[in-house]
Amino acid sequence: MPTFSDPVADADELREAVRGLAHATRSVDDPTAIYPVLGSISTALASLSQALHQLGDFQDGPTCKRAWVNGDAHVGRAASYRESWELHRAAEMIQQVAECVDRAHEIEATIAYGIHDYPTPSPVQRPSHESGLSL
Repeated sequence: MPTFSDPVADADELREAVRGLAHATRSVDDPTAIYPVLGSISTALASLSQALHQLGDFQDGPTCKRAWVNGDAHVGRAASYRESWELHRAAEMIQQVAECVDRAHEIEATIAYGIHDYPTPSPVQRPSHESGLSL
């Protein structure tokens, strides 16, 4: 479960969840599952883009002024700025990917699958008729 307060734990959980999704989507038995999966991926990408921007903003802040690389504050600040740039750049790229997934999600909403394309539910076992009322 996400902690909403521990970025390290939540990032580890994200890694495991995405790994699980990669394994689960190797074969899709029910094509109607694609629509909700794309919706969840879309939302996750938007959150990932936001998180990367926030990490970049952190590097832009006062922490950058206290950064050191091999005892050199100038090199530390330069490294913080470069890291921030890359994080913001990655966030923008993820946003572009999210827009592609959004479009795929919209297109998926227009697709209808024939009943023979996915498994039918198992028949429900009903008890034999007995005398009396049944609820």
